[in-house]
Amino acid sequence: MARKVYTREFKLQALRMITDKGLSIADVSRQLGVTEGCLRNWKKAAEEQGDAAFPGQGKLSPADDELHRLRAEVRRLRAERDLLKKAAAYFASHPT
Repeated sequence: MARKVYTREFKLQALRMITDKGLSIADVSRQLGVTEGCLRNWKKAAEEQGDAAFPGQGKLSPADDELHRLRAEVRRLRAERDLLKKAAAYFASHPT
């Protein structure tokens, strides 16, 4: 069974139904066909992250973006280190 993907706008509209209209999570769940757990998770994410919540496909959160950047830097630095190790071993074994 494929996982259903909801747009940022859909999630925000669902949360507005809870906050602005005063509907319960159970009512919104039944109306939209979304599980109550999803709505609770969306509400928690919106409270914790504010406008950064629900970045969408291809858009990483600032924390994920930094993690991606740092992992790429670690890969680059390891490659440089390995190259320097090989060069040092080469020059140590071949006297000039």
